[in-house]
Amino acid sequence: MSQRNEKAFAYLRASSAASVGPDKAGDHRQREAVEAFAKSAGYTIEGEFYDAAVSGGDSFEARPGFAEMLQAIAGNGVRTIIVETANLFARDLMIQEVGFARLKELGIELIAADNLNAFVDDGPTSKLIRQVLGAVAEFDKSTIVAKLLQARQRKRRATGKKVEGRKSHLERRPEVVRVAKRLRRASPLNGKRRSFRKISKELAAMGHLTSRGTPFSASAVRVMVAGEAPLKASE
Repeated sequence: MSQRNEKAFAYLRASSAASVGPDKAGDHRQREAVEAFAKSAGYTIEGEFYDAAVSGGDSFEARPGFAEMLQAIAGNGVRTIIVETANLFARDLMIQEVGFARLKELGIELIAADNLNAFVDDGPTSKLIRQVLGAVAEFDKSTIVAKLLQARQRKRRATGKKVEGRKSHLERRPEVVRVAKRLRRASPLNGKRRSFRKISKELAAMGHLTSRGTPFSASAVRVMVAGEAPLKASE
C-alpha cells in the first residue's frame, strides 16, 4: 500500500451505554483497527472523536461527536476520516449514503479500515439512493433559482428597474450583439434576411464564440437581435 503521509481523524461509535468505557472490547477493537490501517497506509491520526451510546441509525445531526469532528475539520487541514467499518459509521444504508455525500461535498474523504471500497459501492440500492439524493439536490437548486427569479420580477415591477440577475448578451458581449444585428439587417438588393443559424456560423467564422468556445445557438442569436419575430423551424 502506498505511503501518503497525510493527517486523518478517527471516528468511533458505540450503540449502547453498556458498550462504552475504557475496559470495553469494542472501543479497543475500533481504535486498534483504525490505528493499524492508518499506519499501513501512511496516515497520522491527529485526533479521535467518539459518539457514545449513539445508534447507527441516528442521523448525523444528532451525533455530538460527529458534529465536533466537523468543527475541528473546518479549523485545520485534516480532510480524511477513518472508521473501523462502514457499519460503525452508520448501520442504515440511507444514512450512510447521506453522510458520505455530505462529507464528499465538503471535500472530506471517508475510509473504512476493513474495506477501502465500502463507500464506493455500486450496488443497485446504493445507486438508487445516490440518484434520489441527486434529484433532491437538483430540485432544491431549481426551487432556489425560481424563488430568486420571482423576487427579482416583483422588485422590477415595483421599481421599474432591472435588478441583479443573469446579464443579457448586450451587457456581457456588446460587440457580438452589434455584429449580429448588422448581419440580421435586410439585404438592400432583395430584402431578405440571414437566418439565425447562418448568423451563428458567420459569427463563429469571425471568432465570436461562447465562453465554452462553441458557436452561439440560433436561439441565442435571436435573443441578441431582440425584437425580431420568433424563431421558425426553417431558421
